[in-house]
Amino acid sequence: MGDTAVNKTTPTLNLPVPQKPATSRQAKWAEDRSVFPIYLALARQLELEIPVAKEKWNLPEKPDLELFDEVEAWLDEMDQRVAVHQLRKLLQTTTLNANETSLCALIHRHLQKNAKTNVDRDKVDFLLVQYFALCAPAKIYHKQIELFDVAQVIGSVLGEVDDATLPWCEPLEQMITQLRAFRSLREILKTNFIEQGRKVKETAGGMFYDPPALLAFVRFNFLLRRTFIELMHADLIAIRSGLSQLETAGVRIIDCHHFGLSAEEPLGKIREVADEWKQPFQQDYTERSVNQTFEKLLGLRTDVERALEKIAPKAPEKAARPEKAASPAASGQAKTAARDAGVAEPSRQPAEKAAAQTAGKTPASPALDFEACLEKIWEQLIATPPTRGRSMTTVKIGAARILLSSWEVTAFVSEDGPSAEDLRRAVVARAMVTAAVESAKETGNATSMDKALSIARIEVSRLQERVDIAKQAKDTEAAVNLGISTKRLLTALDEAEKL
Repeated sequence: MGDTAVNKTTPTLNLPVPQKPATSRQAKWAEDRSVFPIYLALARQLELEIPVAKEKWNLPEKPDLELFDEVEAWLDEMDQRVAVHQLRKLLQTTTLNANETSLCALIHRHLQKNAKTNVDRDKVDFLLVQYFALCAPAKIYHKQIELFDVAQVIGSVLGEVDDATLPWCEPLEQMITQLRAFRSLREILKTNFIEQGRKVKETAGGMFYDPPALLAFVRFNFLLRRTFIELMHADLIAIRSGLSQLETAGVRIIDCHHFGLSAEEPLGKIREVADEWKQPFQQDYTERSVNQTFEKLLGLRTDVERALEKIAPKAPEKAARPEKAASPAASGQAKTAARDAGVAEPSRQPAEKAAAQTAGKTPASPALDFEACLEKIWEQLIATPPTRGRSMTTVKIGAARILLSSWEVTAFVSEDGPSAEDLRRAVVARAMVTAAVESAKETGNATSMDKALSIARIEVSRLQERVDIAKQAKDTEAAVNLGISTKRLLTALDEAEKL
């Protein structure tokens, strides 16, 4: 994948530098100022010494020679010390990934090096995919992305690029064709796609940096990563659905030896494992480590399915119809699924629809139920990578269209914890109010709005307290994000109360 493991040995690739005008010191300094916040955050995350005095961290537009040399030396040192997985973790867990200018400057910094190591190559590989995920327009995000699409986005970094496939990149195209047929993690783990992609990259040498080749790798890496994530979440939602069925049937202990635990594991503990499952993309990983992580997930699904088979003869009705899905608070980052991956949704939803149809009624709008509304939002974010960094994303609840900011999307697909839960609840409350308003406008009946407004008012009060707590804890990022989401909920409330 685009950010796969760094080799233990990092031989230098002495590559020809493209002919271009000499970079002035001022232009170089502008680039340094753009990337400096990222390097500061990396140093703090890794607990590394920052030789630049704290009072100088707010870099001036025009530096003196001493400060210029000091910053340059430190950035060069950090390039040597920071591995790609550490850079990946930072950018995928903070709002730093949403700064197009900084990402572009970071890419240029590594591309402009006269002597590039394998570490530099892997960083360029990852950063270009990250940039594409940030800047790709929504209309192409869920489709089968072509080289032309990548060229349109990456062109702002690399300039105009020929989107013709290079002959030596053809193996990547063949693997992308195979990706379209996968319907489960087990199928894709039988391949060695990660290693194949790395071999193509390593055998390329200096040709890797040819702009058309970079396009090919961005496309391959993005589609491979998206496929892994979609299929992983399909397994996670199947596991949680199975656990809900087991709870409904009164099961409290299951055999989890396929997952690597004992034959008598408390069901509550296994639900915690599923709910807290972490993406394997924020670690220093190889094909083997990724496969091991996903094999454990498949082992857990096997254990849950075996437990379901044991209770099927005794409680078929209960096993087939869990009364409720995992709670919103417990679901965290694991609560996404790949509907297109061929895994059915929890059976309670079809059961509800069938019951409504039998009664000759239309199922109640999910916008009027907190949990159903939350699930609808999750479903619409299924095919989206966990940390795409887009400024706004649209979801649809009933006749309403709700815009989500990048941090709100992240709270649904890749983060967990109190702050993420608060953001999810703020979005769901806003969606319920907005959907109720649209329904009232269409039907002229505003009776469904009372429940939505009641829930929203409670959430506003709670969210305002959470903002204050974040401020007291000096968690500026959480306070700002929660504050903005709370204001949006208040705006939706004000508009609804005018009807």
